[in-house]
Amino acid sequence: MADRSSARGKSFKKGVDSDTNRRGRNDTRLQLRKNKREEGLQKRRAMGNATQTPVVANPEQQQQQQQSFNTVEKKAIATSAADIPNLSRMFQKVDATDDDILLAITGFRKMLSIEKNPPVRQVIDSNSLPKFVQLLTHSDPKIQFEAAWTLTNIASTEYTRSVVNSGAVPVLVQMLMSGNPDVREQSAWCLGNIAGDAPDLRDMVLDCGALDSLIMNIANPANDSLLGNVVWALSNFCRGKPQPNIDQISAAIPHLVQLVKDSNKVALMDACWALSYISDGDDERIGAVVNSGVTPYLVQLLASDNASIVTPALRTLGNFVSGDDTHTQAVINANVLFKAEKLMTHPKRNIRKEACWLLSNIAAGNSTQISTLMSNPSLISAVIALVRNAEWEVKKEAAWTICNVATGGNDITTHQLCELGGIDAICSIIDVADPKILMIALEAIDAILKVGKQSGRDYMGFVDECDGLDKIENLQEHENHNVYDKAVYIIEQYFGVEDGEDENLVPTINGDTFSFGIPTANKGEQLETHQQQPLQPFNF
Repeated sequence: MADRSSARGKSFKKGVDSDTNRRGRNDTRLQLRKNKREEGLQKRRAMGNATQTPVVANPEQQQQQQQSFNTVEKKAIATSAADIPNLSRMFQKVDATDDDILLAITGFRKMLSIEKNPPVRQVIDSNSLPKFVQLLTHSDPKIQFEAAWTLTNIASTEYTRSVVNSGAVPVLVQMLMSGNPDVREQSAWCLGNIAGDAPDLRDMVLDCGALDSLIMNIANPANDSLLGNVVWALSNFCRGKPQPNIDQISAAIPHLVQLVKDSNKVALMDACWALSYISDGDDERIGAVVNSGVTPYLVQLLASDNASIVTPALRTLGNFVSGDDTHTQAVINANVLFKAEKLMTHPKRNIRKEACWLLSNIAAGNSTQISTLMSNPSLISAVIALVRNAEWEVKKEAAWTICNVATGGNDITTHQLCELGGIDAICSIIDVADPKILMIALEAIDAILKVGKQSGRDYMGFVDECDGLDKIENLQEHENHNVYDKAVYIIEQYFGVEDGEDENLVPTINGDTFSFGIPTANKGEQLETHQQQPLQPFNF
């Protein structure tokens, strides 16, 4: 079955809630749903260019079986809806032989394997699905195989529920224990398509006991093709919102971890995706995967030249650091910061974004973890460069990283951030349209100015030089009340005159009179500075 090409469809995005600066993916979930993702796809269709025959142990039998299979392939040329009545009648013949049945089911399979507009609706309307399900338990493995393949292709379309309603799920689960590896593989493929269609169908598959049978095929795979498809199906068993209960899928974790440890080329990508789906959630889900010991192996995968491997490994590690400090520390201890620097310049935008998301959650950790992050100045410099120059989706995650350092770190890490150009980078985003980003930037500026004021460092001057003050002043007219209030607070707290007095309004003695306003001797200078609001002295 390795030579079958596949067409893959839909994807969705995961997200978790967080009450702190550690963030899951809810912020960007809706947009990400609109994008084609690099993650494992939910459905796959077996195309019609395959001529794989079920495997038998005896070489002589295998040769005879292949010849028989090829003969059927040549005869089964039906590829259009017009052939459906004839194929259906072949099933109904009282004296139908196994060859007749094989010819008919192969014709249906080939018809449903065409790349464009297969006649799925017409096949369903012919009431043939119950017959396909019945053929799953036929004595001939070739017929079982073709029936499972036919159902797989129907399940890969929007008519998945028609396959379920025909009673296929319990029978497909039973066929996962077939003595024929190709039948097992095709049954797993079909179940993977069903589980990937909707959470309620996924739960039905799990409730029918499919997980235990899949695990047995992972533990003792007959061949690489079977292993690859079974692990892909398992990844669909673990995905979706609402998520399956962790108790329903936890038995799969050791087997997935072993595939990652072995760097199994056939199943590595889907194993990583499965772990990312399982670990996407609360601390219990994260801990179930972190405690398996897989973290160092996932970190090693970040150095892979294959973006399809880096992406799910990075996603899983990102889930880990969205958990508690213990989970975050496990990722830090695995030297993720060393690997992350290279990812800052990765050609794939999504990988740069995900890497910054991971770092932002480390920066939301405890003081020691922030200090560890800041002990890698070249990494932080790379993040700061992304704040200044990257695409918006990457820039936003990079901004969270440096702003979390500013608001959650200590005086030392704040000084380090400023020395690396953090103030200029934060000031560069104070005029963006996103109110949430504006708020974290203003909070960061507030935290930096507070440290500067206490330590006697002129961070106010840095903010002004970076045009930060002008941008903050402009926010006094922002429609978001939180942004407005924070901007006013920063100006009054750090850039206003002490005690609220304007030195230009203090009365001065000018001969025998008191003068208010700009001293006459300096009036020319002041008028140049305050051209928008000229003041003239008056006496009384």
